[in-house]
Amino acid sequence: MKVRNLKNDKINIITLGCSKNLVDSEVMMSQLKANELEVTHEAEKDDANVIIINTCGFIDNAKTESINTILEQVDRKEKGEVDRVYVTGCLSHRYKEDLETEIPEVDAWFGTLELPRLLNTLGADYKHELIGERLITTPTHYAYMKISEGCDRPCSFCAIPLMRGGHVSKPIEQLVKEAEHLVKNGTKEILLIAQDSTYYGIDLYGERKLAALLEALSDIKGLDWIRLHYAYPSKFPMDALKVMAERPNICKYLDIPLQHASDNMLKIMRRGITRRRTEELIREIRAQVPGIAIRTTMLVGHPGETEQDFEDLKSFIQEFKFERLGVFTYSHEDNTHAGSLEDDVPEEVKDARAAELMELQETISLELNEAKVGKTYKVLFDRVEGGHFVGRTEFDSPEVDNEVLVDKKSQFVRLGDYADVKINNASAFDLYGDIVI
Repeated sequence: MKVRNLKNDKINIITLGCSKNLVDSEVMMSQLKANELEVTHEAEKDDANVIIINTCGFIDNAKTESINTILEQVDRKEKGEVDRVYVTGCLSHRYKEDLETEIPEVDAWFGTLELPRLLNTLGADYKHELIGERLITTPTHYAYMKISEGCDRPCSFCAIPLMRGGHVSKPIEQLVKEAEHLVKNGTKEILLIAQDSTYYGIDLYGERKLAALLEALSDIKGLDWIRLHYAYPSKFPMDALKVMAERPNICKYLDIPLQHASDNMLKIMRRGITRRRTEELIREIRAQVPGIAIRTTMLVGHPGETEQDFEDLKSFIQEFKFERLGVFTYSHEDNTHAGSLEDDVPEEVKDARAAELMELQETISLELNEAKVGKTYKVLFDRVEGGHFVGRTEFDSPEVDNEVLVDKKSQFVRLGDYADVKINNASAFDLYGDIVI
């Protein structure tokens, strides 16, 4: 049932969690604006009277952040600072009934696939002609693009299928149209994201079509960088590597979350791969795409992880020296396979293992960065921070990877532009350099 027309109101969307949530918020903003509603994203001014919170429910910390944000906005509503608070996204999808009882002050709760219903509640219509279009919340020169939704993998620890459903690929033609629209509006770099980009195309075409998608996108004029995220290691489509190696506008970069390297843990985690196969895959990726930067994530403290499993993981990281690496600690998730197991690794042990891995990675990253001193790289500049212009090479994704800093007192570059930078100094996670004129 529709409420009164909101054309005189202002809507502010708050996005929590991953880049996939960000894309959902951008689509929502496009729909709201097309309905002539005023909408902002995480506005600094507190002048919006309607709040939409796009929540994350992946791990305990994300759930806590989502709940705290909801409570903050509900408190503002009770003080009369906002009129209505709506909640959508993964946390809302998964725990809607419990949350409705626990936080009744929220005006309405929506699941991850209920955008049309949310719009209807706001007195807006879902406009099918806008499919593929959205309002970008990132700097205009780069944008995330979701190539599929959901996941069919049986990983023991992951609740994503419960919140996002099964894997559904977007057609290549639709993604090309979306990318062309982004480029037309100034985007130079597109970051491909999915719950599982390795699986792309199977549901539509009967076979993995990641290589074909990369080829089609790389043909778009004006698209300088294409960056691939969230590739599942099991049955990775090797033909995609040939395209990455041949096409200059496909970044030599791959985000491939491995999660662990112990055979025991890979089996318990239901990852569908062994350490030997993982090692073969990493070596093959580096052989077929020379110079590639590999980002991975590891999960420590999963039920059943022993000290020997952790030592196996450490030795694996030491051997393969990943260019980028992040670490998560395990948290129990309801209705997952691991959730039925005893959470037998103490929290302090989880935290200590995560810290040890990050300390190891810091040493590796410093070694790799110091090897770049004296070399020149093409850098895309994102922002100004403190006394520096801050940018990235093709080997770095926004917000999670290394950055290149250039002194803004002595040099100048426009944000969103590329410049060649000679590296003259390095720390564990940053490079410092001068623009080559």
